[in-house]
Amino acid sequence: MTSQTQAKIVVPVAHQMVSLLGSGDEFLRVIERAYPSVDVHSRGNEINLTGPGEDVHQIELLVAELLAVLRTGQGLTAESVERAIAIMRSSVGVRPADVLTANILSNRGRTIRAKTMNQKRYVDAIDENTIVFGIGPAGTGKTYLAVAKAVQALQARQVSRIVLTRPAVEAGERLGFLPGTLAEKIDPYLRPLYDALHDMIDPDSIPRLMTSGTIEVAPLAYMRGRTLNDAFIILDEAQNTSPEQMKMFLTRLGFGSRMVVTGDVTQIDLPSGTASGLRVVQDILAGVGDVGFCRLTAEDVVRHKLVGEIVEAYGRYDERSAIALPPVAGPKS
Repeated sequence: MTSQTQAKIVVPVAHQMVSLLGSGDEFLRVIERAYPSVDVHSRGNEINLTGPGEDVHQIELLVAELLAVLRTGQGLTAESVERAIAIMRSSVGVRPADVLTANILSNRGRTIRAKTMNQKRYVDAIDENTIVFGIGPAGTGKTYLAVAKAVQALQARQVSRIVLTRPAVEAGERLGFLPGTLAEKIDPYLRPLYDALHDMIDPDSIPRLMTSGTIEVAPLAYMRGRTLNDAFIILDEAQNTSPEQMKMFLTRLGFGSRMVVTGDVTQIDLPSGTASGLRVVQDILAGVGDVGFCRLTAEDVVRHKLVGEIVEAYGRYDERSAIALPPVAGPKS
């Protein structure tokens, strides 16, 4: 039988108990579900714990981290409590409070932060490297965080412009057959980048910044033949580049510039038989200095919780399908 340990946590500021435990003890329920072997009881400004020693100790550390978050003036949510637990379980020597309170950008009363350990590593890699690849499934914040770092760099005058680009993969329709001008035809491919910008910059100022060239949003084909100096350059949906396009893009790097390349190698829309530049570049640039590769997973999905479960389910299906495929027969002798 596992020996039981008892511990008492005293919250020094009584009114913080409501913020710590949540409305109707919502956050306390999250902790109880995560550590079912521990009996958790709260009364006044005290939390009493009884259970296996390691789990009791983990909850003590967790509560200390959540209080550290509250002391910064940032509120808690059930999601942030779950993420704090996940960080503690997956990382050694990393404080959840350091991850959850590191501000990237604030605008119109909204603050953008990394929400998972891998997201924090991704953001740190952007600070530490000239070129960073963010690779992972939909909803992991690859593009959104990259745009936030670009806007941060522009506001801090570390760069003089932002260049956002995507390959305009035709996805079953040829651009020439779509109605409208060229700008109207390519707009749907670039819309996710505009959406991210509108979250971070006053929408009324975006047309002025684009007219002046401070912000440029354009298809990848428009990058050919250019050298981009003093710029923060983001290539989104990079899994839909060919190896030649990827090389073309990377060699646009000019003095004083930084690049972030994002993509999901499980969602390639290229024609059959065309290699993905994002897959190939991981082997080509492995070990090259000042180039960082950050990989995010379903655990880093920050959309609806169901999105992460969908990503994991598709991953399991792909693994089963790969195992079930018969071996390719070789040539007859």
